[in-house]
Amino acid sequence: MPLVVTLATCLLAGGAAFVLCHQRALALEAERRCTLHSRPFHHGMLGAILVIPPGLVFLLVWLMAGNALVNPMVLDALPAGAVPADPALRDLFLNDVHNIAHDAVASSTTPAKEQAAALYAELMARGRTIVWLLTLASALLMGALAVRKVAPGWRARSHVERGFRYLLIGCSVVAIATTVGIVLSLLQQSLDFFARVSPIEFLFGLHWSPQTALRADQVGSSGAFGAVPLFTGTLLISVIAMAVAVPVGLMSAIYMTQYASRRVRNVAKPVLEILAGVPTVVYGFFAILVVAPWVREAGEALGLTVSSQSALAAGAVMGIMIIPFMSSLSDDAITAVPKSLSDGSLALGATKAETIVQVLIPAALPGIVGAFLLAISRAIGETMIVAMAAGLAANLTANPLEAVTTVTVQIVSLLTGDQEFDSAKTLSAFALGLVLFTVTLALNVVALRVVRKYRETYE
Repeated sequence: MPLVVTLATCLLAGGAAFVLCHQRALALEAERRCTLHSRPFHHGMLGAILVIPPGLVFLLVWLMAGNALVNPMVLDALPAGAVPADPALRDLFLNDVHNIAHDAVASSTTPAKEQAAALYAELMARGRTIVWLLTLASALLMGALAVRKVAPGWRARSHVERGFRYLLIGCSVVAIATTVGIVLSLLQQSLDFFARVSPIEFLFGLHWSPQTALRADQVGSSGAFGAVPLFTGTLLISVIAMAVAVPVGLMSAIYMTQYASRRVRNVAKPVLEILAGVPTVVYGFFAILVVAPWVREAGEALGLTVSSQSALAAGAVMGIMIIPFMSSLSDDAITAVPKSLSDGSLALGATKAETIVQVLIPAALPGIVGAFLLAISRAIGETMIVAMAAGLAANLTANPLEAVTTVTVQIVSLLTGDQEFDSAKTLSAFALGLVLFTVTLALNVVALRVVRKYRETYE
């Protein structure tokens, strides 16, 4: 029994409970000609709330604990000596069993693994069937209870509101727990890295070469983990991107809100926002096929030496990609400014340009700062465009015509493929992620202070 059938059963049962409880409440209201304490909609929602969660709980428990329950049963059913005694080899054995059961590629195939895969598939199918039966039984039981509870004095609305409050609390707890888990995972791996590499060397070192030798007596056996070239490359490309995105996006927002006619705005705004839906790999192709050759030819015409992969090409294309974020959010911020402010400025004799510069922009500054923060966070976290147009070389340079790399590109390259999480090379990716997280947090704090300052002034 596929798990999607269980999920569909749960949702369909919730919909049926909603309809039955809703119709039951309407019938009671019509028969007794009385006013119910709660609307029929609330009775229907309470029926759905009582029916759906138990099935989702069964499904979630099976998804989390299914393998943990089935794997020991599979291993115990195999003949003595068929299962490796070493824990690492046993995990590899189980991985091959799972791959064979799911018709995927396994590292090796043996009769014992095929036997275990058949048993594993059978037990998993039985488990999914049991979960479906439990979901169906709980849905029937809770649905019958919900229909029976429908009565003129039943406070369904209070229970529904309480249920939604618990749901919101649960979502908030999940969001907070996820953030805490991310921070703790970064901290744990970063501390392991800093136990091997000095934080001073990492934060202030000028040479980045994380490749380590296989033997201690080889050259470069310890690697070089000075991350300053990565920070410089990230800053350089982000500055170029923001130099393109901020003025173009802000000016576009001002034009569309203050000068463009309704017809022009209805056409220009959607066309501009289409840029936000273009995949970043397409921007990467555009950078290496169009922008990079153009930058190289223009530089050579001026007598400059330009690399085939440059920070200028990557930053310019990244800025084009970020324009819709800056433009759309700035547009919303300017539109939200009370019209009385601009009307008062114009009534006092200010020109339209003076009103925009001295009234609208300062009043909309919290939203514009938020747009800038989102745009720069997008620029700092971009990977594909940089990897394709700027290269992977960790060069310490401020020349935008040379190849550079960024923190995110290095994180991807360090964690690509099979990696051992007990080496400084792999752990350095987590240290880079921690630095990136800290920088983003600092940007949020600064932006929040700016927003609070100007919000107090204009509200």
